[in-house]
Amino acid sequence: MEELYSVEEAAERLGGVSKWSIYSWLSQGRLIKTKVGSRVMISERHLEEFISACNSETPTQQTAPGQERCQ
Repeated sequence: MEELYSVEEAAERLGGVSKWSIYSWLSQGRLIKTKVGSRVMISERHLEEFISACNSETPTQQTAPGQERCQ
């Protein structure tokens, strides 16, 4: 079975971003959630895909200084 992370754990795995960034990316469809009962979980595979997508952005796709890079 694939490893699942809570929103807080996913935020920590992504370098300590806020849980609100995670919720924002989930609502934008940038991250894919898995529901376990009433809990929102994120699979390791989807975290890795999100990281790869952020790392493959070209300089013109990057956000302005002071904003999170992968919003």
